[in-house]
Amino acid sequence: MLMTAARQALLDLIDPKMRSILWKVLGLSLLCLIALWFAIRALFLWLAFPVLANLFPTMPEWTGWITFVLLIFAAVGLALGLALLMAPVSAFVAGIFLDDAADHIERLHYPAEPPGTALPVFTAMKEALKFLGVIILGNILALLLLLIPGVNLVAFFVVNGYLLGREFFEFAAMRFMTPEAARAFRRERGFTVFLAGLVVAGFVAIPIVNLATPLFATAFMVHLVKRLRAA
Repeated sequence: MLMTAARQALLDLIDPKMRSILWKVLGLSLLCLIALWFAIRALFLWLAFPVLANLFPTMPEWTGWITFVLLIFAAVGLALGLALLMAPVSAFVAGIFLDDAADHIERLHYPAEPPGTALPVFTAMKEALKFLGVIILGNILALLLLLIPGVNLVAFFVVNGYLLGREFFEFAAMRFMTPEAARAFRRERGFTVFLAGLVVAGFVAIPIVNLATPLFATAFMVHLVKRLRAA
């Protein structure tokens, strides 16, 4: 069941409608990152640059290259930081479009069944923020656990598998039932949901490809919820 749902979700990613949503997500994510770049750069120049200038007020002019080198290191560090933020930012942006993706998957594969109900706007925004928080928290915990000998890569998959499986499964289930019922359904199928989360975590582990994680996970969990409800 899991492999069938995952294979179908991968095929769904190349569907024209899903590709259109993915391009929207990537485009808006890029705009957000550009805005973050200019905001953080302006903040650095406003706060840090005067501090650096005051640290070396009496040094010869030839030492000005030290400030220049520090600025280069700051720019490189900022670029690396934004690269690391690409996946969380895209996850947040994608959260806004998840209902569109789920609607399309349901119409495409389950036209004879009653469609799910899209989450209200404020609830969708809250879910988007939750997805962002879950991805950031999951990766922070995984990074901390990576410092523990003998845990390493297993920690990444276990932590992300649990968190991602729980959040995306509940999102898909809430389209067909109340939040309380969705959580109860997830607990009832806890082991299956965890295994599904491991599949999503494996997707997350692939650089660049992981930018499509929210759309893949949404399609995957919609298929899984449909199959589990019919079982």
